[in-house]
Amino acid sequence: MSRIQAPPDEAQGNLTDRLLAGLPAEAVLIDPDVTASYANDMASFCPSGAPAVVVLPRTVEQVQHVMRTATELRVPVVPQGARTGLSGAANASEGCIVLSLTKMDRILEINPVDRIAVVEPGVINAALSRAVNEHGLYYPPDPSSWEMCTIGGNIGTASGGLCCVKYGVTAEYVLGLDVVLADGRLMSTGRRTAKGVAGYDMTRLFVGSEGSLGIVVRAVLALKPQPPQQLVLAAEFASAAAACDAVCRIMKTEGRGALPQKGGGGRRAGGHVPSLLELMDRTTVKAVNDLAHMGLPETTEALLLVAFDTPDPAADLAAVGALCEAAGATQVVPADDAAESEMLLQGRRLSLTALEAVKGTTMIDDVCVPRSRLGEMLDGIEQIAGKYQLTIGVCAHAGDGNTHPTVCFDAGDADESRRARESFDEIMALGLRLGGTITGEHGVGVLKKEWLAREIGPVGVEMQRAVKQVFDPLGILNPGKLF
Repeated sequence: MSRIQAPPDEAQGNLTDRLLAGLPAEAVLIDPDVTASYANDMASFCPSGAPAVVVLPRTVEQVQHVMRTATELRVPVVPQGARTGLSGAANASEGCIVLSLTKMDRILEINPVDRIAVVEPGVINAALSRAVNEHGLYYPPDPSSWEMCTIGGNIGTASGGLCCVKYGVTAEYVLGLDVVLADGRLMSTGRRTAKGVAGYDMTRLFVGSEGSLGIVVRAVLALKPQPPQQLVLAAEFASAAAACDAVCRIMKTEGRGALPQKGGGGRRAGGHVPSLLELMDRTTVKAVNDLAHMGLPETTEALLLVAFDTPDPAADLAAVGALCEAAGATQVVPADDAAESEMLLQGRRLSLTALEAVKGTTMIDDVCVPRSRLGEMLDGIEQIAGKYQLTIGVCAHAGDGNTHPTVCFDAGDADESRRARESFDEIMALGLRLGGTITGEHGVGVLKKEWLAREIGPVGVEMQRAVKQVFDPLGILNPGKLF
């Protein structure tokens, strides 16, 4: 694919003038000290360039103007949301236009009958969740950064969250999109209806494309009725293997003849559908306590959090507690109320921030394996940590098999940084050997380009490049990402 070059310095004035012809002055930032703050997302080991300009449009027409200008002048464009990503997908390329969509933050519609919301890409995930809650509705995808991350960013990386085990990921809630293409044309995909199979599923194509195919400017999102307040159970285990055994027992379905469980939460012997099933290893628990003084149990090797939002969550928790004890749990403590449940969940949401505080810098992996291989994954990570003499904490969406091994290191120590990068690569290789994927929800970006090629193979890369060529023949949309 042909690639554009960043504009020379003498073209800077022309680019700025052209952008200002269709944008208000306050929406065009050129001060290098300001534009430099838009150069990176939150990933380590991901190179970035200096943006030529940062634009903050408020309307679809302004986005179209930016893309027409970029196409005419052959300038790369890097779309951004809140830059909470962990793969370098939002990192600027040298001389690019950074297209920040954070000012397009309106919730345009909430429809309780059709159970949809129509939003702009800069809407914060938590703001949407609270707004639909007022209508008795629920938007399930809830990344740990939900108080900061945007819906557009969630769509770009196909992000997940704590509730995926029951409710699924972002892709399952995006019904339709308005997308500005590389040449400035506006394309609509998908639908507002509950069902629809007209033509290729172009909506799913854009979800997870990391801004490489077009700029999402409007999304139609499916909503669910707001479930009952969930209750959480915490189970302590003497080993990660025992905790993973409990996960398998909870999720394993039974054949005919199994007795139904009171409360509708599944079957007595397994096959439960928790609203959340999360794991924190000892390193992560200690880091959270050190950061937030939450009093989580540090004597455990693995802490499992299980939640139910069923009509009778206490009965469901009791059944799952028995399964945890059968798997070797040393202590099982169900929360008494919603406040105690939220405290436990807050500890899980703080995991990545707490691990970053251990050494100052982290590399956060995002390997997802089949649930049945989760124990092998955690054992392998422990061996890798020992091999490289590094602190690697693990938190996981255990019900999905989606692990977040977090390598803690001192970025000022060249040898430790090298070992961190090598351990990160070994963890991804381990995930592929176990039948998994290199990313469950964070995306590929810059960080995992080499590993995407390994996972999907040369034919897969060829086909994906061909799709990119159709939508972005000049290669101006988020260049250097994915491939």
